[in-house]
Amino acid sequence: MPIPDYQSLMLPLLKFSGERKEEITTGEAVDALAKEFRLSDEDLKEMLPSGIQSTFSNRVGWASTYMKKAGLLSATKRGYYQITPRGADLLNKNPERIDVKLLKQYPEFIEFQNRKGTRSGDKSDQHDTPNLISATPLETLENAYENLRGELSEELLNKLKLISPFFFERIVVDLLVKMGYGGSRIDAGRAIGKSGDGGIDGIIKEDRLGLDVVYIQAKRWDNNSVGRPDIMQFVGALQAQKATKGIFITTSRFTPDAKNYVSQISSKIILIDGEHLTNLMIEHDVGVSVVSFYPVKKIDADYFDEAS
Repeated sequence: MPIPDYQSLMLPLLKFSGERKEEITTGEAVDALAKEFRLSDEDLKEMLPSGIQSTFSNRVGWASTYMKKAGLLSATKRGYYQITPRGADLLNKNPERIDVKLLKQYPEFIEFQNRKGTRSGDKSDQHDTPNLISATPLETLENAYENLRGELSEELLNKLKLISPFFFERIVVDLLVKMGYGGSRIDAGRAIGKSGDGGIDGIIKEDRLGLDVVYIQAKRWDNNSVGRPDIMQFVGALQAQKATKGIFITTSRFTPDAKNYVSQISSKIILIDGEHLTNLMIEHDVGVSVVSFYPVKKIDADYFDEAS
Protein backbone atom coordinates (compact mmCIF):
# COMPACT_ATOMS: atom_id res chain seq x y z
CA MET A 1 0.00 0.00 0.00
CA PRO A 2 1.14 3.62 -0.45
CA ILE A 3 3.17 5.04 2.42
CA PRO A 4 0.83 7.23 4.56
CA ASP A 5 1.55 10.96 4.59
CA TYR A 6 2.74 12.44 7.86
CA GLN A 7 -0.68 13.86 8.78
CA SER A 8 -2.31 10.45 8.44
CA LEU A 9 0.27 9.14 10.90
CA MET A 10 -0.53 11.66 13.63
CA LEU A 11 -3.59 9.96 15.16
CA PRO A 12 -2.11 6.42 15.08
CA LEU A 13 1.09 7.76 16.60
CA LEU A 14 -0.73 9.57 19.39
CA LYS A 15 -2.79 6.44 20.09
CA PHE A 16 0.36 4.32 20.26
CA SER A 17 1.92 6.76 22.70
CA GLY A 18 -1.29 6.79 24.76
CA GLU A 19 -1.42 3.01 24.94
CA ARG A 20 2.16 2.80 26.15
CA LYS A 21 1.62 5.53 28.76
CA GLU A 22 5.38 5.89 28.98
CA GLU A 23 8.13 7.37 26.88
CA ILE A 24 8.70 5.86 23.46
CA THR A 25 11.33 6.23 20.75
CA THR A 26 10.81 7.10 17.11
CA GLY A 27 12.18 3.66 16.25
CA GLU A 28 9.51 1.98 18.34
CA ALA A 29 6.86 4.17 16.74
CA VAL A 30 8.13 3.36 13.25
CA ASP A 31 7.97 -0.39 13.94
CA ALA A 32 4.48 -0.21 15.46
CA LEU A 33 2.98 1.99 12.76
CA ALA A 34 4.60 -0.04 9.98
CA LYS A 35 2.76 -3.10 11.29
CA GLU A 36 -0.49 -1.17 11.69
CA PHE A 37 -0.40 0.05 8.11
CA ARG A 38 0.90 -3.33 6.88
CA LEU A 39 3.83 -1.81 5.07
CA SER A 40 6.06 -4.18 3.14
CA ASP A 41 9.84 -4.38 3.36
CA GLU A 42 9.99 -2.55 0.02
CA ASP A 43 7.83 0.26 1.45
CA LEU A 44 10.16 0.61 4.41
CA LYS A 45 13.22 0.69 2.14
CA GLU A 46 11.89 3.63 0.11
CA MET A 47 14.24 6.55 0.63
CA LEU A 48 13.96 10.30 0.31
CA PRO A 49 15.57 11.69 -2.86
CA SER A 50 18.76 12.45 -0.92
CA GLY A 51 19.02 8.82 0.20
CA ILE A 52 19.85 9.84 3.76
CA GLN A 53 16.65 8.66 5.44
CA SER A 54 13.71 6.38 4.73
CA THR A 55 10.52 8.13 3.65
CA PHE A 56 8.41 6.41 6.32
CA SER A 57 10.79 7.22 9.19
CA ASN A 58 10.92 10.82 8.02
CA ARG A 59 7.13 11.07 8.04
CA VAL A 60 6.80 9.48 11.47
CA GLY A 61 9.43 11.90 12.74
CA TRP A 62 7.59 14.93 11.39
CA ALA A 63 4.26 13.68 12.73
CA SER A 64 5.80 13.58 16.20
CA THR A 65 7.48 16.98 15.74
CA TYR A 66 4.22 18.69 14.78
CA MET A 67 2.36 17.15 17.70
CA LYS A 68 5.13 18.23 20.06
CA LYS A 69 4.71 21.78 18.80
CA ALA A 70 0.99 21.50 19.54
CA GLY A 71 1.63 20.16 23.05
CA LEU A 72 0.17 16.71 22.39
CA LEU A 73 3.52 15.02 22.87
CA SER A 74 6.52 16.12 24.92
CA ALA A 75 10.18 15.27 24.57
CA THR A 76 11.55 13.55 27.65
CA LYS A 77 15.18 13.13 26.58
CA ARG A 78 17.15 12.76 23.39
CA GLY A 79 15.20 10.53 21.00
CA TYR A 80 12.35 9.90 23.47
CA TYR A 81 8.89 11.43 23.92
CA GLN A 82 5.55 10.65 25.55
CA ILE A 83 1.92 11.70 25.44
CA THR A 84 0.88 14.77 27.43
CA PRO A 85 -2.35 15.39 29.38
CA ARG A 86 -3.45 17.54 26.43
CA GLY A 87 -2.79 14.64 24.06
CA ALA A 88 -4.69 12.23 26.29
CA ASP A 89 -7.59 14.68 26.49
CA LEU A 90 -7.73 14.87 22.70
CA LEU A 91 -7.80 11.07 22.40
CA ASN A 92 -10.73 10.95 24.85
CA LYS A 93 -12.69 13.04 22.33
CA ASN A 94 -12.23 10.26 19.74
CA PRO A 95 -11.14 12.44 16.80
CA GLU A 96 -11.50 10.85 13.38
CA ARG A 97 -8.24 12.41 12.25
CA ILE A 98 -5.44 14.60 13.53
CA ASP A 99 -3.90 16.94 10.98
CA VAL A 100 -2.45 20.42 10.68
CA LYS A 101 -5.90 21.94 10.48
CA LEU A 102 -6.83 20.42 13.86
CA LEU A 103 -3.49 21.40 15.42
CA LYS A 104 -4.21 25.04 14.62
CA GLN A 105 -6.58 25.16 17.60
CA TYR A 106 -3.53 25.23 19.87
CA PRO A 107 -1.76 28.61 20.32
CA GLU A 108 1.68 27.00 20.59
CA PHE A 109 1.26 25.45 17.16
CA ILE A 110 0.10 28.72 15.60
CA GLU A 111 3.18 30.38 17.09
CA PHE A 112 5.36 27.64 15.62
CA GLN A 113 3.84 28.11 12.16
CA ASN A 114 4.22 31.87 12.27
CA ARG A 115 7.93 31.77 12.98
CA LYS A 116 10.21 32.82 10.18
CA GLY A 117 11.05 29.90 7.93
CA THR A 118 7.92 27.83 8.67
CA ARG A 119 5.15 30.02 7.28
CA SER A 120 5.10 28.42 3.87
CA GLY A 121 5.78 24.87 5.04
CA ASP A 122 2.16 23.78 5.06
CA LYS A 123 0.49 25.53 2.14
CA SER A 124 -0.60 22.16 0.85
CA ASP A 125 -2.46 21.55 4.11
CA GLN A 126 -4.82 24.47 3.64
CA HIS A 127 -7.16 22.25 1.66
CA ASP A 128 -9.94 20.30 3.32
CA THR A 129 -9.41 17.08 1.40
CA PRO A 130 -9.07 14.37 4.12
CA ASN A 131 -6.91 12.06 1.99
CA LEU A 132 -4.55 14.75 0.75
CA ILE A 133 -1.04 13.36 0.36
CA SER A 134 1.03 16.12 1.96
CA ALA A 135 4.78 16.20 2.17
CA THR A 136 6.90 16.86 5.22
CA PRO A 137 9.05 20.03 5.10
CA LEU A 138 12.13 17.93 4.31
CA GLU A 139 10.29 16.10 1.54
CA THR A 140 9.11 19.43 0.13
CA LEU A 141 12.68 20.72 0.10
CA GLU A 142 14.09 17.58 -1.47
CA ASN A 143 11.29 17.32 -4.05
CA ALA A 144 11.88 20.95 -5.05
CA TYR A 145 15.59 20.14 -5.40
CA GLU A 146 14.79 17.10 -7.55
CA ASN A 147 12.53 19.18 -9.79
CA LEU A 148 15.26 21.79 -10.27
CA ARG A 149 17.80 19.05 -10.94
CA GLY A 150 15.47 17.43 -13.47
CA GLU A 151 15.07 20.71 -15.33
CA LEU A 152 18.84 21.23 -15.29
CA SER A 153 19.41 17.70 -16.58
CA GLU A 154 17.05 18.27 -19.50
CA GLU A 155 18.65 21.61 -20.34
CA LEU A 156 22.13 20.08 -20.12
CA LEU A 157 21.18 17.20 -22.43
CA ASN A 158 19.82 19.61 -25.03
CA LYS A 159 23.10 21.53 -24.83
CA LEU A 160 25.15 18.35 -25.36
CA LYS A 161 23.20 17.49 -28.50
CA LEU A 162 24.17 20.82 -30.09
CA ILE A 163 27.94 20.73 -29.55
CA SER A 164 30.52 19.24 -31.92
CA PRO A 165 31.51 15.56 -31.62
CA PHE A 166 35.06 16.63 -30.71
CA PHE A 167 33.86 18.85 -27.86
CA PHE A 168 31.55 16.06 -26.68
CA GLU A 169 34.52 13.68 -26.46
CA ARG A 170 36.39 16.31 -24.45
CA ILE A 171 33.46 16.59 -22.03
CA VAL A 172 33.42 12.81 -21.64
CA VAL A 173 37.11 12.92 -20.68
CA ASP A 174 36.52 15.76 -18.21
CA LEU A 175 33.76 13.73 -16.57
CA LEU A 176 35.79 10.53 -16.34
CA VAL A 177 38.75 12.40 -14.84
CA LYS A 178 36.45 14.00 -12.26
CA MET A 179 35.20 10.50 -11.44
CA GLY A 180 38.77 9.34 -10.75
CA TYR A 181 39.74 7.81 -14.08
CA GLY A 182 42.58 8.79 -16.37
CA GLY A 183 45.13 10.07 -13.87
CA SER A 184 45.64 13.69 -14.93
CA ARG A 185 43.59 15.69 -17.40
CA ILE A 186 46.64 15.89 -19.71
CA ASP A 187 47.14 12.10 -19.74
CA ALA A 188 43.49 11.52 -20.49
CA GLY A 189 43.43 14.17 -23.19
CA ARG A 190 46.29 12.50 -25.04
CA ALA A 191 44.47 9.21 -25.02
CA ILE A 192 41.14 10.32 -26.37
CA GLY A 193 40.59 9.95 -30.08
CA LYS A 194 44.11 8.63 -30.69
CA SER A 195 43.50 4.91 -31.12
CA GLY A 196 42.10 5.05 -34.65
CA ASP A 197 40.49 1.64 -34.17
CA GLY A 198 37.02 1.04 -35.54
CA GLY A 199 34.38 1.39 -32.87
CA ILE A 200 36.74 3.05 -30.37
CA ASP A 201 36.93 6.78 -29.72
CA GLY A 202 39.54 6.75 -26.99
CA ILE A 203 41.40 4.99 -24.23
CA ILE A 204 41.65 6.14 -20.64
CA LYS A 205 43.45 4.79 -17.58
CA GLU A 206 41.22 2.97 -15.12
CA ASP A 207 43.32 4.27 -12.22
CA ARG A 208 46.02 6.85 -11.64
CA LEU A 209 48.80 4.25 -11.95
CA GLY A 210 47.53 2.97 -15.27
CA LEU A 211 47.32 -0.66 -14.09
CA ASP A 212 44.47 -1.18 -16.54
CA VAL A 213 42.76 0.79 -19.28
CA VAL A 214 39.15 1.37 -20.30
CA TYR A 215 38.12 1.85 -23.91
CA ILE A 216 35.57 4.54 -24.71
CA GLN A 217 32.93 5.00 -27.36
CA ALA A 218 31.13 8.36 -27.31
CA LYS A 219 28.10 8.95 -29.55
CA ARG A 220 26.60 12.44 -29.66
CA TRP A 221 23.28 11.42 -31.16
CA ASP A 222 19.99 13.27 -31.01
CA ASN A 223 17.05 10.87 -31.24
CA ASN A 224 18.45 7.68 -32.79
CA SER A 225 18.78 4.90 -30.23
CA VAL A 226 22.00 2.91 -29.90
CA GLY A 227 21.19 -0.65 -30.91
CA ARG A 228 22.78 -4.06 -30.61
CA PRO A 229 24.85 -3.75 -33.85
CA ASP A 230 26.57 -0.62 -32.49
CA ILE A 231 27.46 -2.40 -29.25
CA MET A 232 28.64 -5.50 -31.13
CA GLN A 233 30.98 -3.34 -33.22
CA PHE A 234 32.38 -1.79 -30.03
CA VAL A 235 32.86 -5.20 -28.40
CA GLY A 236 34.60 -6.47 -31.54
CA ALA A 237 36.99 -3.52 -31.40
CA LEU A 238 37.76 -4.33 -27.77
CA GLN A 239 38.46 -7.95 -28.57
CA ALA A 240 40.86 -6.89 -31.33
CA GLN A 241 42.79 -5.00 -28.64
CA LYS A 242 42.52 -7.94 -26.22
CA ALA A 243 40.58 -5.61 -23.92
CA THR A 244 37.70 -6.55 -21.66
CA LYS A 245 36.46 -3.22 -20.30
CA GLY A 246 34.62 -0.48 -22.10
CA ILE A 247 32.29 2.46 -21.59
CA PHE A 248 29.72 3.33 -24.24
CA ILE A 249 28.34 6.83 -23.73
CA THR A 250 25.56 8.42 -25.76
CA THR A 251 23.32 11.46 -25.56
CA SER A 252 20.38 9.36 -26.75
CA ARG A 253 19.32 5.98 -25.35
CA PHE A 254 20.02 2.26 -25.68
CA THR A 255 17.55 -0.23 -27.10
CA PRO A 256 16.41 -3.13 -24.86
CA ASP A 257 18.18 -5.50 -27.26
CA ALA A 258 21.46 -3.64 -26.76
CA LYS A 259 21.12 -3.78 -22.97
CA ASN A 260 20.26 -7.48 -23.11
CA TYR A 261 23.31 -8.21 -25.28
CA VAL A 262 25.65 -6.46 -22.81
CA SER A 263 24.24 -8.52 -19.94
CA GLN A 264 25.08 -11.78 -21.73
CA ILE A 265 28.69 -11.23 -22.83
CA SER A 266 31.86 -11.78 -20.81
CA SER A 267 33.32 -8.33 -21.51
CA LYS A 268 32.47 -5.65 -18.93
CA ILE A 269 30.64 -2.95 -20.88
CA ILE A 270 29.05 -0.01 -19.08
CA LEU A 271 26.22 1.76 -20.92
CA ILE A 272 25.62 5.41 -20.09
CA ASP A 273 22.63 7.04 -21.80
CA GLY A 274 21.77 10.73 -21.97
CA GLU A 275 19.88 10.88 -18.69
CA HIS A 276 22.58 8.98 -16.80
CA LEU A 277 25.27 11.12 -18.40
CA THR A 278 23.74 14.44 -17.37
CA ASN A 279 23.15 13.18 -13.83
CA LEU A 280 26.83 12.24 -13.57
CA MET A 281 27.84 15.65 -14.93
CA ILE A 282 25.69 17.39 -12.33
CA GLU A 283 26.97 15.17 -9.54
CA HIS A 284 30.62 15.83 -10.46
CA ASP A 285 30.20 19.52 -11.42
CA VAL A 286 31.06 19.17 -15.08
CA GLY A 287 29.50 21.90 -17.22
CA VAL A 288 27.43 23.23 -14.32
CA SER A 289 28.01 25.70 -11.49
CA VAL A 290 26.43 26.30 -8.10
CA VAL A 291 23.93 29.18 -8.05
CA SER A 292 22.59 28.85 -4.50
CA PHE A 293 23.48 26.74 -1.49
CA TYR A 294 21.02 25.98 1.32
CA PRO A 295 22.60 23.94 4.13
CA VAL A 296 20.14 21.88 6.17
CA LYS A 297 21.28 21.80 9.79
CA LYS A 298 20.23 20.00 12.96
CA ILE A 299 21.04 20.30 16.64
CA ASP A 300 24.47 19.01 17.63
CA ALA A 301 23.41 16.97 20.66
CA ASP A 302 27.02 16.32 21.71
CA TYR A 303 27.66 20.07 21.98
CA PHE A 304 24.93 20.40 24.59
CA ASP A 305 26.02 17.37 26.58
CA GLU A 306 27.18 18.94 29.85
CA ALA A 307 28.87 15.70 30.91
CA SER A 308 31.38 15.93 28.08
